[in-house]
Amino acid sequence: MEPSPHILVIDDDREIRDLLARFLEKQQLRVTAVRDGGEARAVWASGQFHLVVLDLMLPGESGLDLARWMRGQSNVPIVMLTAMGEETDRIAGLELGADDYVAKPFSPRELLARIRAVLRRAGDPAGGRADQTSRGYRFSGWTLDSVRRRLLTPEDVEVPLTGGEYDLLLALVERANRVLTRDMLLDLLRGRQAGPFDRAIDVAVSRLRRKLEDDGRHAQLIKTVRGGGYVLAAEVSPA
Repeated sequence: MEPSPHILVIDDDREIRDLLARFLEKQQLRVTAVRDGGEARAVWASGQFHLVVLDLMLPGESGLDLARWMRGQSNVPIVMLTAMGEETDRIAGLELGADDYVAKPFSPRELLARIRAVLRRAGDPAGGRADQTSRGYRFSGWTLDSVRRRLLTPEDVEVPLTGGEYDLLLALVERANRVLTRDMLLDLLRGRQAGPFDRAIDVAVSRLRRKLEDDGRHAQLIKTVRGGGYVLAAEVSPA
């Protein structure tokens, strides 16, 4: 029998830490709760954590700095806790590779649902995350050139992309095999450039599917997740 997932909770509010620890343990999850980045680093090496719940508003080292450090260590899933209305921090956290976020004040049951959803999606520890130092990404024969911001077919023919289409595809490729909700995509893309994404994400995805020759009714690359969002269902490697 496999052990229960081990969750690392990082929050400087003792009441929240204790509440989450008790609640999550009742849901058959193992929990280690710490108050800041120093304590998180101290338990990191021996923890073997399956997911991190990270408050971005920490004393001393910020949650964003800690998330950046964690991403340099592993691809462990991260669910951020953000203050209501703190859009800038939320966008920065998603850019660093966080998997989801919950705004404070929050319901423990909502957080539990997010944790379970992220754990289900994290079956591959690598998360499909390609080497960030590469010139681009390869997936299903296609190449996304991150230096020249262009898309190449398997036959090495360039497919013209608007700036918005490129940013949308890059967001999906960088997080391949992970479901991105519409809200997460809007946060990510508005953080890069606002104009093209004032319209619905669904319209932008449809345009991108046509350029990838990915028929909307039977899409194989960019799949729709009912009630969730979109996922790039492909293995991604450095170009």
